[in-house]
Amino acid sequence: MLFPLVGIAIGAVLGARLAKSRGGNSKDIAQWAAVFAMIFGLIGLFGVLIIDRIVY
Repeated sequence: MLFPLVGIAIGAVLGARLAKSRGGNSKDIAQWAAVFAMIFGLIGLFGVLIIDRIVY
């Protein structure tokens, strides 16, 4: 399933936008994008595991 990949993409975009709105430089934007991508990717992964347990 694509939930982790979608979570990574959405997390990176949200993290970058949040850092940019707070006036961060390029390193801040990259760090926030990476952290949010990891968090949202893990949320997507757990979503897949829960769905897999329910369906199968």
